[in-house]
Amino acid sequence: MMNTLQTTRRRFLSMAAVTTGAGLFTGLNAPAMGMGSRLETIGIQLYTVRDLMAKSVSDTLAALVALGYKEVEFAGYYDHSPAEIRTMLSGVGLSSPSTHVQLTDIRDSLEKTMDSAAEIGHDYVVLAYLMPNERKSIDDYKSYIELFSKAGEAAKQRGLQFGYHNHHFEFEDMEGMKPYDLMLQQIDSELMKMTMDLYWIHRAGQDPFYYFDKYPGRFKQCHVKDMNKDGGIENVGAGTIDFAKIFAQSERAGFEHYYVEHDMPINSLQTAENSIAYLKELTF
Repeated sequence: MMNTLQTTRRRFLSMAAVTTGAGLFTGLNAPAMGMGSRLETIGIQLYTVRDLMAKSVSDTLAALVALGYKEVEFAGYYDHSPAEIRTMLSGVGLSSPSTHVQLTDIRDSLEKTMDSAAEIGHDYVVLAYLMPNERKSIDDYKSYIELFSKAGEAAKQRGLQFGYHNHHFEFEDMEGMKPYDLMLQQIDSELMKMTMDLYWIHRAGQDPFYYFDKYPGRFKQCHVKDMNKDGGIENVGAGTIDFAKIFAQSERAGFEHYYVEHDMPINSLQTAENSIAYLKELTF
């Protein structure tokens, strides 16, 4: 089995055209040293490797297992049925606690979306992103309170949990309110948990610890994504975010799953490799 995975990884490194010096791990910051705790399970948001997923879902999953990933979060199934996705996951020994969906998925096909998630074996169904035309005013967000609550109920009926993934725009002031705060205040915490994207909350100039203190336990998942000094996305460990300090507060936050992510990697599999190498050595 290991020979097969190593062959898959080598093939994908070739497919991804790794270039010398393009973010090699030897050039990253050394992992921060803390009290000695480490992440026991490291996942990856599959949007990071979407170029490879489009070529072969099964080969991509096998390559990620070879790097040491134990969990994946989906962002589309690439025309595969729920049964096929479940089979591919079990075939390589991966767990997929979560999937990302779009607003249209919960607005127009809520039952199908939740049924598919349950069949695959996800625990969380997370709204990934609101398009600009879906968030023009604070009234748009107010209109989603009922919809998101309904999605939470539909998830709960199937033993699932509905969630929301932030970007930076939820923290922008709209008529004296932050949409992020509005959702946290107005939607029952049992019906909607939050996936905290650590890059985007920092990019928005917000303090994650403020939210951990005000809404303890609400943030069940996080996206581990780094930020460079110019505000751009970096491979995990190559930027400025103090992950050790954040992970030391995992219990207060509620974190149960940690997904490496990069929105625009130069080389997606190399990003996946560099990032998990850093996180494996990170102590907090």
